[in-house]
Amino acid sequence: MGSVGLSFGSPTSGQGFDVTSTVQQIVTNLQAVETPWKNQLSTLQSQDTALTGIGTDLSSLSTALNSLNDFEGVFSEKEGSSSDTSVIALTGATSAAAAGTHSIAVSQLAQNYSYTSGNIGSNDTLSGSLTIDGQTITLSDGTVQDANGAFIPENDTLSTLASYINEGNYGVQASVVTDSSGNNQLALVSTTSGAAGAVSIDASKLTDSATGAVSFSQAQQGKDAAFTVDGVSTTSSSNTVTTAIPGVTMQLLDTSSAPIQVEITNDNADVETAVTNFVTAYNQVVADLKTQEGNDSSGNPEPLFGSTTVALLQEQLEDAMNFTQSSGAITSLSQLGITASSSDDGTLTVDASTLDSMLNSNFQDAMNFFQSGSTTTTFGQNLTSVLSNLSNSAPDGAIYLALQQDSTQETALNQNITKQESLISAQQTQLTTELNEANYTLQAIPSQIDEVNELYSAITGYNQNANG
Repeated sequence: MGSVGLSFGSPTSGQGFDVTSTVQQIVTNLQAVETPWKNQLSTLQSQDTALTGIGTDLSSLSTALNSLNDFEGVFSEKEGSSSDTSVIALTGATSAAAAGTHSIAVSQLAQNYSYTSGNIGSNDTLSGSLTIDGQTITLSDGTVQDANGAFIPENDTLSTLASYINEGNYGVQASVVTDSSGNNQLALVSTTSGAAGAVSIDASKLTDSATGAVSFSQAQQGKDAAFTVDGVSTTSSSNTVTTAIPGVTMQLLDTSSAPIQVEITNDNADVETAVTNFVTAYNQVVADLKTQEGNDSSGNPEPLFGSTTVALLQEQLEDAMNFTQSSGAITSLSQLGITASSSDDGTLTVDASTLDSMLNSNFQDAMNFFQSGSTTTTFGQNLTSVLSNLSNSAPDGAIYLALQQDSTQETALNQNITKQESLISAQQTQLTTELNEANYTLQAIPSQIDEVNELYSAITGYNQNANG
């Protein structure tokens, strides 16, 4: 601790001294004891930042791995293609779909029952009622009574009848159709597709103000789609077919004289992207740890230089990536084209050609390599466990435990600093009071000397200010 000197100048000058400056010098000396605590606290906080960054990148690695070991992840995705998309279009393939080729012949498309009315003028007033499958829509007699009691035209037209039908639940969709001659008709299409969608229509009580009775006729008969899948005949009430091939949704667009080839394949592209993302995430963690082995841009050791936590992470990650699976055609990363990079820095590279070839020939084994096994520990299962043990997740993650240890030390250091600051604050108050009193005494000395001189002169008659 440094020393503080008080400079009073001439004690009889009455100038005193700078109390604020003197107190601040003393406080600064007292605060010097906090310096090693604050330095240690700063070091711990830098370690926290580095540990948190590594923890975040470990979490990203876990997320990347999850897309490969999740049973609903990229390995479950399927793609489909049709040899003639004008006849059959594939619109979806779920994880339930199995890779393979199917032969499909479409002999008949599904169609809905439809009905049309006779010609009705667009401005004609309709009255009476229309019954559809036992449900009746009642129209007015053409007039309504207004607020003043007068009767005015209601004007229920063809378009308003169509609106009434569509606003209800009558089992049909209504629309006004104009033919090439300009005649308007009401078209009713069953909302139930296929042969089961027949609808009964009774228009015997529906009247047109211009033509009288309104009639309806069946314009189209409902039919189920008819087709064969791999030689097996089947039908569908809709042209959107979801049950013919498990997990596959296809749209029948036309009939065909020759079978159409439908191929379901594994989605290699998404798997390869997920593998690349996994390797990139792993390399980021390796780079994080490698950085902590050296010095920063100022030449000072990195916050985690020599840390046992860094050494633990490096060792366990390396062991996990070298894990050899005990069963299956694929037992190591290298068989998938994932090998150590030429830079020899612990990072990995992906040979896209090897990966694609292995997915084409051993897709199921590649999936089993990353996903959990029922009788053996897989690469993905082992790495998932390792990442959990190294993560920043409570209660046992290595990063979490290191941060908790730092937090305990930081709490103790902050308590020491707070206690010292409280002590210094009390001393600063006391010093300020005492030195202000001393300074007041020094400043009062000249006036006290003058009083003594005056008293002496009064007693002795000696005038010390007189000329000799």
